Amino acid sequence: MKVSLGAKTLAQPAPVWIVGSYDEHGNPNAMTAAWGGICCSKPPCLAVSLREERHTYASILARKAFTVSVPSVKYAPQADYFGIASGRDVNKFAVTGLTPVRSEVVDAPYVGEFPLILECVLVRTVELGMHVQFIGEILDVKADEDVLGPGGYPDAARVQPLIFTPVNRAYHTVGEYAGQAFSLGLGYREDHPAASRAAKA
Repeated sequence: MKVSLGAKTLAQPAPVWIVGSYDEHGNPNAMTAAWGGICCSKPPCLAVSLREERHTYASILARKAFTVSVPSVKYAPQADYFGIASGRDVNKFAVTGLTPVRSEVVDAPYVGEFPLILECVLVRTVELGMHVQFIGEILDVKADEDVLGPGGYPDAARVQPLIFTPVNRAYHTVGEYAGQAFSLGLGYREDHPAASRAAKA
């Protein structure tokens, strides 16, 4: 029996993204954001939602660009710190010992030690309520070679991305391989041999 939990942000999991930007003084800054995801395939775009009081908010509007650095689970403490400290008060890169790298594609920095980077130009903002959604067109993706799978794309088991469960405020990472997308469910299609055999049995 299901229990009603009310109108809450309980979709699971949420990403742990480190959103990078330059502030009004040109200093590299980054913040942790969980309200985000891919929102368009062509052009390739992602969306991340921020509150207006965040230091990063004005920086993205001013520079029209941002990066998303995806931390692996071994960087969980640093990723958490990026979400609990403000760039108005401290240099988060200096405190954590992580490296701000200037993007060659957009006017924003990314975290050099993190295995997967998406470099975005701001194309739209959408006011939602408490949050404003920033939609960025992905101009380039950078990945460490050792996290690439046989097809040349990032492999989740190698990236070991940090993920977040809202409300209970817990970090996790990805679990075991469950199957291949767009293949695992083919047996339910009427035109698939496996489904035809099951119907005749």
